[in-house]
Amino acid sequence: MFFLLFILWIIFNGRVTVEIVLLGIVICAWLYWFMCKHMGYQSKKEKSILRYMHLYIKYFFILALEIIKANIAVIRIILSSNKEFEPTIVKFKTDIKSDLGKVLLANSITLTPGTYTIQLDDDEYLVHALDKSFGKDLNESIFSKEIKELEAKL
Repeated sequence: MFFLLFILWIIFNGRVTVEIVLLGIVICAWLYWFMCKHMGYQSKKEKSILRYMHLYIKYFFILALEIIKANIAVIRIILSSNKEFEPTIVKFKTDIKSDLGKVLLANSITLTPGTYTIQLDDDEYLVHALDKSFGKDLNESIFSKEIKELEAKL
């Protein structure tokens, strides 16, 4: 995390001088110490995240692909000659355990066009779908499967 903070420091400054580098080292070290001491950040978690970074990258690409597919489906609905689609509200439960995983699933559903997470209560989701075809099998979606895989590794 220290190195990421330092790289961001250099990028945001726009130039590299001795003063900027030294000040960046001091500020990033203090910020890293503050995160560890007062915000519950642990370097063990960082190592675990880095070890399974390929899963996070895989999830990002799956999310991007699903967003593209959902965009195409919404465009088809909008441009179709029959303007009849059935908006629906879907309620489903998931067995994702971590709060982060639950929020990640809710945000992934919201990011895909045609669906919007209205409410997340414990493990129960309420999702508005532009068409009933968008709302079916949300609890068994690829997002759920990938998040469960991430949870199993971490």
